[in-house]
Amino acid sequence: MKSGVKTSPIDMKARAALGLRAGDTVRVWQNIVELKKGKAANKKEVTTKQARKQAFEGLVLAVKHGTEPGATFTVRRVASGVGVERIFPLYSPALDSIEVLRRSRVRRAKLYFIRRKAAHDVKRAMRKQLTIEQRKMPVGEAIAPEEAAPQKEEAAVE
Repeated sequence: MKSGVKTSPIDMKARAALGLRAGDTVRVWQNIVELKKGKAANKKEVTTKQARKQAFEGLVLAVKHGTEPGATFTVRRVASGVGVERIFPLYSPALDSIEVLRRSRVRRAKLYFIRRKAAHDVKRAMRKQLTIEQRKMPVGEAIAPEEAAPQKEEAAVE
């Protein structure tokens, strides 16, 4: 007996068949609706809707609740040097599509340690960069404190 009630406007079987796992690199396309308020020619306020698609590409840190109706997955990416994480519901109608770009073999179900690892890597790179810059400056060209200040006493004597 087939029911005529449709529970979701998306293909739930296709989303479940993706088989998202921690360590996958995914691109999530999301539908975003922007509302803009403006004045029309007759001076009344008019609200216009503009829909667009936006991609969020990154590493899947965690998948929670498997393929149940309330399943979610967490995606992390680095944007402008800052780590950004978003939690997406697997069966959300706001998600246009989910593309699995790369599958990685990982030994953990949740990759939350990536947050600390990324911070340590940045600190290590900054430390390395500072030591390289200090080595580039020749030792003999360092300005001594006596040479840096102008000598006023000698000018007054002459």
